[in-house]
Amino acid sequence: MKLELDTIFLYGSSILPECILIFGLLLILIIDFTFSEKETNWLYFISLGSLLTSILILLFQYETKPIITFSGSLETDSFNRIFRSFIAFCSLLCIPLSIEYIECIKMPIPEFLSFILTATIGGMFLCGANDFVSIFVSLECLSLCSYLLSGYTKRDIRSNEAAMKYLLIGGTSSSILAYGFSWLYGLSGGETDIQKIIYGLLTTQSYNFYGITISFICILVGLGFKLSLVPFHQWTPDIYEGSPTPVVASISVASKIAGLALAIKIFNILFGFSSNEWKFLLEILSILSMILGNLIAVTQTSIKRILAYSSISQIGYILIGLIIGNLKGYVSMTVYLFFHILMNLGTFASIILFGLRTGTDNVRDYAGLYAKDPLLSISLTLCLLSLGGLPPLTGFFGKPYLFWYGWQSGFHFLVSIGLITSVMSLYYYLKIIKLILLKKNTELNPYIQAYVTTSSIGKKKNPIEFVTIFCTLGSTFLGIFINPLSSLFQNSISSNIFHY
Repeated sequence: MKLELDTIFLYGSSILPECILIFGLLLILIIDFTFSEKETNWLYFISLGSLLTSILILLFQYETKPIITFSGSLETDSFNRIFRSFIAFCSLLCIPLSIEYIECIKMPIPEFLSFILTATIGGMFLCGANDFVSIFVSLECLSLCSYLLSGYTKRDIRSNEAAMKYLLIGGTSSSILAYGFSWLYGLSGGETDIQKIIYGLLTTQSYNFYGITISFICILVGLGFKLSLVPFHQWTPDIYEGSPTPVVASISVASKIAGLALAIKIFNILFGFSSNEWKFLLEILSILSMILGNLIAVTQTSIKRILAYSSISQIGYILIGLIIGNLKGYVSMTVYLFFHILMNLGTFASIILFGLRTGTDNVRDYAGLYAKDPLLSISLTLCLLSLGGLPPLTGFFGKPYLFWYGWQSGFHFLVSIGLITSVMSLYYYLKIIKLILLKKNTELNPYIQAYVTTSSIGKKKNPIEFVTIFCTLGSTFLGIFINPLSSLFQNSISSNIFHY
């Protein structure tokens, strides 16, 4: 009996953060079926409360030793707890961004929150998944909710088109990924557990270099679509432009975190035993993403499409840490990923606020915004400059940290491309900032003339403004804490990710 109780406690503690979210999800559904629409304001507090509780539990469990539960299908350690807390943190910030937006478009609130929480649960399980079945189910849980959220504004033709494209391309990438898994399943003698697959590939008589190469290419293509790597990025600009902006904010960070957690597990553990050829292919994809993402962003007129190509280039930078493949590489990647969450969500928060007050996302319509809303203008400016890596903002501390360890590891050409394209990215960021801050002698455009702001000292601020200020402060000052953050992440990564 004591052994059974210990096992139940072990299993329950390992997935307790996800269980809290599942309980919050069920509570939302029960309230939605039981009470009238006037009670739905409580749904936001339930969602935020469950996410905050989940994050706190992950922080308290931070120093726990690695645990493998559920017959090897789920692994819990400090490293994947970092990524799980990142995903929950993204949802915690994205829900306040959606409150006013959902009210304006008059769409159901419970369904939206249910999809957000379900996607969060899927992403968190994906970070700890340890076999192909749990990986694929968790990934599809995250993906299907993302498809539904991208088409949530059903009256908008662009949203419907985005959802259809996302579904078709996402389904294709998932099938390619599953095909790569099936090759490894067969070559390892019918195993789905990652450690058993490695053992099976090394000991079985059916070791096949060409079969492993095919599986690697299929998995790389599938993950390339999920991470928006060039040349698998075609869906990204259309999805960003057509989907509801709060949904885009969530997808732009949560999908990266979950995809990177899976990529680390696949490339560092599953293919790390054979050779380092995967680093060369990832290096090519990273370079293409940095170059094409920044070049094409210069030509865009929609700010959401600019951020789509910016996101493509950003994942190219983040991949440098994965390509390095050692402790310092993973630490620098994790630190920059945390900074990226605040910089990206701060930018999207500003765009959501501007879009709600004007109804446009065209870059030229931002001209003269500083004259009407200095606070929003400064927030958007700081977040964009931080994304560009301009000193002394947070992004400046994150990028050189990543580039320095890449240079030390011998990836000189890759880091050089990263430095050059970072300078290129400042062009289109500064182009937006110039329109915002510099008022021409001519009259303001109609959108700015009709712009109405409620953000002044002493007045009640809406949740979007709070998130905007919070992310702006993080994008501006968080870089000075890079040393304690890197030490914190290094302690967890060194004791967990290399224990196989």
